[in-house]
Amino acid sequence: MSSMKPIFITALLGMLLQLESCAQNTDKGRANAKGTVHVGGRCEGCEAIHESTVAFEKLTPIDTLPDFGEPGPKITISGTVFKSDGKTPARDVVIYVYHTDQTGRYTDRGNEKGWGKRHGSIRGWVKTDKKGFYQFYTLRPVSYPNSNIPQHIHITLKEPDNNEYYIDEYLFDDDPFLTQSERNKQEKRGGSGIVKLIRQSNGMSYATRDIVLGKNIPDYPAK
Repeated sequence: MSSMKPIFITALLGMLLQLESCAQNTDKGRANAKGTVHVGGRCEGCEAIHESTVAFEKLTPIDTLPDFGEPGPKITISGTVFKSDGKTPARDVVIYVYHTDQTGRYTDRGNEKGWGKRHGSIRGWVKTDKKGFYQFYTLRPVSYPNSNIPQHIHITLKEPDNNEYYIDEYLFDDDPFLTQSERNKQEKRGGSGIVKLIRQSNGMSYATRDIVLGKNIPDYPAK
């Protein structure tokens, strides 16, 4: 039995590292060094949104993530971001997404810096246009190895007048790991993150998710 311990410990450490990449602390009412309350509470890793290699003012509404040209199920997700009234399109909202590769890991390519070392190489940035539209192309992520955690895509938002904050991950309605218990756990920050993929004749699947700014977000300013 002693020979099995190193294998077990290695596997356990690998799982912990995967979960660490996914961790988000949601303490409400977090204050920064100046005492200003942050919208959305604490969010470990949300500052990664500022690591875009393209300046925010030059971001476009559409992005193709680095994995899209690799083997795997191709998907595209698009939608409209609305202001807190749920009706008015919100322009110039920066969206940062990242997810696992086809092995279920946040794999880097060896040259990542900052949060890229933990979030991996499959990440991208878009900025909504005047109609609030956004879209990104990628591969459908895979669940963490040896886990029953649903497939998911992390998402962080940055509005022009607020700090960055996370909303509910993109989850997939047909994922067998997305049980009723998991569905009930969702906070619906920004609205529901569960999307339905529809397969197109070209073999790619698409889904739509609209986002409402401030919905179920702690400390969101009244407007």
